[in-house]
Amino acid sequence: MTRIISGLAGSLVLTVPDAGTRPTSDRVRESLFGALDAAGLIEDAVVVDLYAGSGALGLEAVSRGAASADLVEKSARAAAVAARNAHAVGTAVPDVAIRVHRVSVDVFLRSGTTLFDLVFVDPPYDLADSELRDVLELLAARLDPDAVVIVERATRSGAPTLPDSLTLTREKAYGDTTVWWARVRV
Repeated sequence: MTRIISGLAGSLVLTVPDAGTRPTSDRVRESLFGALDAAGLIEDAVVVDLYAGSGALGLEAVSRGAASADLVEKSARAAAVAARNAHAVGTAVPDVAIRVHRVSVDVFLRSGTTLFDLVFVDPPYDLADSELRDVLELLAARLDPDAVVIVERATRSGAPTLPDSLTLTREKAYGDTTVWWARVRV
């Protein structure tokens, strides 16, 4: 069972797609969001959740005070689930813009101009490192100078290869999942 851990929508149960996604565990989300909260990175943040699946990461940020969230998911089934979850969280957290985009991540990143403060990148574990690097390169143009990018991947995949515009600042392993933090290089 996946749920919103804390904030205005805390304990709300989220639906997850029946196949094709790998929801971030409550344990990983609880630790990650505790660190983000402690660093003051969620309040009023403009958030994007790439490869959103159920939308749990972006919706957790909204529940904890983010200004808006864009959930990007190419799969029609997963995007429909994310839309239902976004509606449920939106009911608990009114007046916050939550948008679900049923497009590929690269199309989304090429199609707008919004700058993001907090980015979640949780691609399928089998996504090639070169594809992830290409996405991060596209993403770099859409980042606020103080933005934080969170990349979640299989520990066995190793650290993501970042474009020159980003630098790794932190990593934390949770068994077979590792979360890497990156910031805009200054």
